[in-house]
Amino acid sequence: MSLDPPTYLNSLQNNIRARPIPWEGAVRAGHISDVELKKIKAIDKVRKEQRKQTVEGDLEAYRTLLLGAESEQSVLESAKKRADVIQYILVLAGDLINDVPSLSPNLLDHPDPYKPFLPLLSQSTNLEDPIPLLTSSILTSLISSALVASPKSSAKIDEGLRKLYKYLATLARSQDSGLQDIAVQEYSALLRTKKSRELFWKQREDTINPLVDILRSASGAGKDTDSTLWSGGASIRSATEAGLGGGVGLQLLYHVLLVVWQLSFEGALVGRGLQDEQEIIPLYTQLLRLSPKEKTTRLLLSTLYNLTSPNRTHLLPAAVQAKLPALLGNLSSRHFTDPDLLEDLKNLDAMLDEYTRNQTTFDEYAAEVQSGHLRWSPPHRNPTFWAENARRILDDDKGALPKKLAEIMGKSWDNDKQVLAIACNDVANLVKEVPEKRSQLEKFGLKARVMELMNEGDESVRWESLRAVGEWLRYSFDR
Repeated sequence: MSLDPPTYLNSLQNNIRARPIPWEGAVRAGHISDVELKKIKAIDKVRKEQRKQTVEGDLEAYRTLLLGAESEQSVLESAKKRADVIQYILVLAGDLINDVPSLSPNLLDHPDPYKPFLPLLSQSTNLEDPIPLLTSSILTSLISSALVASPKSSAKIDEGLRKLYKYLATLARSQDSGLQDIAVQEYSALLRTKKSRELFWKQREDTINPLVDILRSASGAGKDTDSTLWSGGASIRSATEAGLGGGVGLQLLYHVLLVVWQLSFEGALVGRGLQDEQEIIPLYTQLLRLSPKEKTTRLLLSTLYNLTSPNRTHLLPAAVQAKLPALLGNLSSRHFTDPDLLEDLKNLDAMLDEYTRNQTTFDEYAAEVQSGHLRWSPPHRNPTFWAENARRILDDDKGALPKKLAEIMGKSWDNDKQVLAIACNDVANLVKEVPEKRSQLEKFGLKARVMELMNEGDESVRWESLRAVGEWLRYSFDR
């Protein structure tokens, strides 16, 4: 899928092309050679067709100019003291790669095609420095071509890709949407092969985390405000009238969604991790509610299907808790025209329908606990549910559910205190229904934690924790 060049980068390149460079002075100072200058002048400020003929007539010479040879430096290395020359050469190199199709494969035949460029990525800590920005664009073109041409693993490609991902991550973390869009579009150009997607996932602390932060801002949920996601706190109406959250523009949102969609082709590898680490299912469900355009809806639905299809056991419970089935029902009544969107909507709806039809109340409760986020769903307040299922909750899978409750209660939940109140409610019911298993709960640290929560500032948490402690005390007195 071809995207328009990032506006920020396009403007920077145009400004550099318009600058006069004192080439003869650079030769006199020894920053470039006469031979290099002749090669540059033969292709600079000329018509595209003439440039193409000149380069194709001497591909080896222009490969040596840009990459060096056994006994010759690259012009980028010889001119390292002249930032203006390096910037101009980088823009010119990018133009050559775009205008002369035969040049890129010729450059990739070089024993070390990325050597002159990789050091330039770390030349400056200033994110607006033109040299790393221009370098990343060239490396993206070269490496994406190399990945397609060579599906097998290569140490040179892997090293280049790792360093490029790391640099692009710094742009994605910035607060400048122009820089973020450069990172995201270059990611998209790179994520066309299984190998590049696997390495992207391996470096997910650098690559994925900043992108999810952008998506969370767009959804109206900050990093720690998970209740907005799980409750579906915003509507399509409010999103389209007020704009996306966090000042995220539609173009940037679309490009980030495109990158995650490309990654989702490795759904079996990444699906569970994206849910465990990023709560991707409630996040995408919320974004689907807010989606302002059919093209963003298409990417959201396709990504959800790609992730859930190979991870049904782990991800479908989270989808049910995030109220995705009801949302899909609402979307089905809208007049979409994209055939891929309609197919993904139909397949996702059918998958969730089959799952929900086969779920028992115990399954629903277990799925909610395993999701790591509790809400006041019907089982929590249902005495019959606890009478029938408390023992099973404690015994199933060697106590996996009370262990998970302890993990949930171990967090502070500063932005969603009701999670702690619900967990205390559940502990109270477990002690009440199966008092002889009290020691098992104590081993998991649940008694100590509910006692701590009696001093919690939130009134509902205090009340539920007192009730849980009361069950322990009642058992002790009755005995």
